[in-house]
Amino acid sequence: MNKTLCLVAAGLLIMASGCNDQRFKKQADGTEYKVISNGGKKAVEGEFMQVNLVAKYKDSLLFSSIESSAPRFIPYDTAQLPPFFKEIHEGDSLVLRQSTDSLIKNGQNAPFMEKGQFIYQTFKIVKLFPNKEAADSVAKTFEGLAKVKAYKKTIEAIEKDIASQGPLVAEDDKMITDYMAKKNITGAKKTPWGAYVAITTPGTGNFLTEKDVAIVNYTGKSFQDTIFDSNTEKGFNTGQPLYVDLGEFRTIPGLMDGLKMMQKGSKGVVIIPSYLAYGKNGSLPRIQPNENIVFDIEVTDIATPQQYQQHQMEEQQKMMQMQQMQQQMQQQMQQQRQAPPKGK
Repeated sequence: MNKTLCLVAAGLLIMASGCNDQRFKKQADGTEYKVISNGGKKAVEGEFMQVNLVAKYKDSLLFSSIESSAPRFIPYDTAQLPPFFKEIHEGDSLVLRQSTDSLIKNGQNAPFMEKGQFIYQTFKIVKLFPNKEAADSVAKTFEGLAKVKAYKKTIEAIEKDIASQGPLVAEDDKMITDYMAKKNITGAKKTPWGAYVAITTPGTGNFLTEKDVAIVNYTGKSFQDTIFDSNTEKGFNTGQPLYVDLGEFRTIPGLMDGLKMMQKGSKGVVIIPSYLAYGKNGSLPRIQPNENIVFDIEVTDIATPQQYQQHQMEEQQKMMQMQQMQQQMQQQMQQQRQAPPKGK
């Protein structure tokens, strides 16, 4: 939600009881706001705010960082924040009210929004911290709980989706069993969600759980043995191990489900039905809609928290370097377009 800073903030609302206790002030851009003061310490430049975010439309809760146990930690920088943040004190609640009419007019509305309504957004300034280090220390205490809640919510959504697709689930299952018979794949075990795992080399230790980060080598292919992705085959991004955090759904559900039937050192085949892969849209041009897929998987190791953190930092650095290169190329192209033509 970042069409405007206010919509990004759409989360920072506390429960809007008391939203009508006083009149809203109006900004030049039409944004209405009010500050419910708690008489705390005035925020100053350079501090960091711990903020709870809640957004409501009519009687519906659109977002709540309280519910997700994921407060935001935001630098108090009046040059970057909207002007109404200049009035903020520790313990205050900043309430924004945005007309759906203006959002619809500007093309920033969601499909459910009706004319003549309002989006209420509240920013509860829970605490002020003197610097980023102090804020980061507190933020870490929320990370684990927020991750657990997000994981549980995703699991519930996936299982609800599977339950609603009975005919497709049955069709995919038959196609997979026919494929395994054709390929002479034996000893495969079915996961709770409907993928199949055939272990070719057993591993050691405990089976993987949502608390683990698996380091894997993989090759993904179609039932016709056409490779669509790999980190070991030539022509793809080889030499880079894949880190799979089983506590976060950053890859397809079928692969996550299959890995939980593997251990450190396991090698095997994970056969994934379409509804646990790329679904009705596929991933064109390599993966067609409603296509079942196969992964050859090797769990080379289980990452420690320190290893995973280092890996994430390296990935972020690579991304930043790539973005800088793209920006430099765009600037060069712009300069070339603006340069006067050379004389003969």
